[in-house]
Amino acid sequence: MAKHIGIVACSAEGAALCYRTLCAEASESMGTHNHPEITMHTLPLAEYMLSIRWGNWPRVAELMRKSVRILAAAGADFAICPDNTIHQAFGQAARESPIPWLHIAEVVAEEARDRGYERLGIMGTKYLMTGPVYPAMLKEHAIGCEIPLQADRERIDEIIFNELVYGRVTESARLYFNEVIGELAGRGCDAVVLGCTEIPLLVDPDDCPLPCLDSTRLLARAALKKALGPG
Repeated sequence: MAKHIGIVACSAEGAALCYRTLCAEASESMGTHNHPEITMHTLPLAEYMLSIRWGNWPRVAELMRKSVRILAAAGADFAICPDNTIHQAFGQAARESPIPWLHIAEVVAEEARDRGYERLGIMGTKYLMTGPVYPAMLKEHAIGCEIPLQADRERIDEIIFNELVYGRVTESARLYFNEVIGELAGRGCDAVVLGCTEIPLLVDPDDCPLPCLDSTRLLARAALKKALGPG
């Protein structure tokens, strides 16, 4: 019996991509049209953004706990959150959680280690790029990281919140992201973290200047592995 996966959603497009990945890829192990039981809960993104903009991470953790309590009551055995930015509140949320969590940055760091990467470029919201989520986790695996310059961080953030969270994907944005990733390659990065769960909608690994670590799909695959594993 596969474990019941709970998804603490934040932004719609990233959560939807994670959900679709879970359902689509499970059939390889479980058979046609089969996947683990999945329950998703999401509070309005506006509630999260109000707290994030003020740096009120305890309130973000409180919102995450509200969702995870609902998921636990629905029978979920463990939780995932397909949103990198709010993982800054992960420690507080997980400590008082009724069920265990997987950490998105830990999943990405383990993949980077297994693939032999030594220095990662971090792409995401401005809060994620300048925050501790990835530097702290990557340091545990002896992996370095770089972030885009400030002007690029601001523009990336605008594209995420004005386009990608609404499912809007433009060629100009794709080319711009590739340009920034190319600059990160020039600064010694050997791979790039798509550290906003909507970025995989935009960046095509086949023409990206660096190998991509798709945090959304990596988290979904880690959740499937846990759901189908022993214990």
